[in-house]
Amino acid sequence: MGAALDLRQTFVNPNLICLEPFQVRKAGNAQSIGDEIMRQLTLTATLALATAFAGPASADDELRAYANELFDPIPLTTPDLPNNIVTRPRVDLGAMLFFDPRMSRSGLFSCQTCHNVGLGGVDGLETSIGHGWQAGPRNSPTVYNAVFNIAQFWDGRAADLAAQAVGPVQAGVEMNNTPERVLDTLNSMQEYVDAFAEAFPGQEDPVTFQNFALAIEAFEATLTTPNSRFDQFLNGADSLSEQEISGLNAFIDQGCAACHAGVNMGGQDYYPFGLVERPGASVLPEGDRGRFQVTETAADDYVFRAGPLRNIELTAPYFHSGVVWSLEEAVAVMGVSQLGADLTEAEVTDIAAFLRTLTGEIPEVVHPVLPPSTDATPLPEPM
Repeated sequence: MGAALDLRQTFVNPNLICLEPFQVRKAGNAQSIGDEIMRQLTLTATLALATAFAGPASADDELRAYANELFDPIPLTTPDLPNNIVTRPRVDLGAMLFFDPRMSRSGLFSCQTCHNVGLGGVDGLETSIGHGWQAGPRNSPTVYNAVFNIAQFWDGRAADLAAQAVGPVQAGVEMNNTPERVLDTLNSMQEYVDAFAEAFPGQEDPVTFQNFALAIEAFEATLTTPNSRFDQFLNGADSLSEQEISGLNAFIDQGCAACHAGVNMGGQDYYPFGLVERPGASVLPEGDRGRFQVTETAADDYVFRAGPLRNIELTAPYFHSGVVWSLEEAVAVMGVSQLGADLTEAEVTDIAAFLRTLTGEIPEVVHPVLPPSTDATPLPEPM
């Protein structure tokens, strides 16, 4: 893999310091969720006693120390990928493929359509619209910081970003294309052929569907949002207001961090939606059984990957069903369904205020100039 490569200079201010690699805390099944909550409540009680005797001057420092046990700042450099090499030519090619609607059968839809980098990495719809103007079954997750998730999609059916990249291209409800047609499109334009050769040097035939996926993965790995006000707080700055500090305390005290921890504040494991009390059918549609559809294991019925909370204020509507548009309402729903807690209005407001501190520096992504089609380029097909 080689040393970590800082590729953010094309997109954001490069004059930043490096942080230590992230670590993700896992919870596991319902029993370990309970154990994690009890562990946190015990530590919270210890923290409360310590701060009571230490006085208000050290309360924030104690909270910061405890928060650093649960959460990690987003690194300022592009993370290494286990099965890929992040290089400038590969990232540039991936950006072209990410934005090119000709990767879809209709010539209308691209990765950018559902993961708009100017809109928090989402499309702002309850569920995404694809080929034939069909509505997809789930809300589109953000592409920002997706590299830190344990797996991709709400049900975790893709192990990494490369595996995720090939799914929507072939899905009939999304881009409705085939690997063969994608390769015909790419090979019809010499600029793409040359770009693949540069991104995958030494390969006899670099224009492959696997390399298509690896290039998109390399680009998406650069889409991280470091230096949020919460990350600044973790690193020692007094960057949170009194209300946001109260929200962080409530977030920990109520047990939210049992599922939403680590570098991405979630995305690190799978949990039943409705652990304590099932939400209404609009929030948890009866027919969408989550990870069960991947594993066919009874224990995974209505289990979903915990939603990452980074940049949460930018990614409404919320949940896999996409029916909740208010962050405060989403907090209240989670309190009842996951924690069995009827949060007060003040607690909901404070937690939502804290969650808004998770918005990081959004990279300035420049739309690439794409190669012109040729007479050999497959024509877009009507929907």
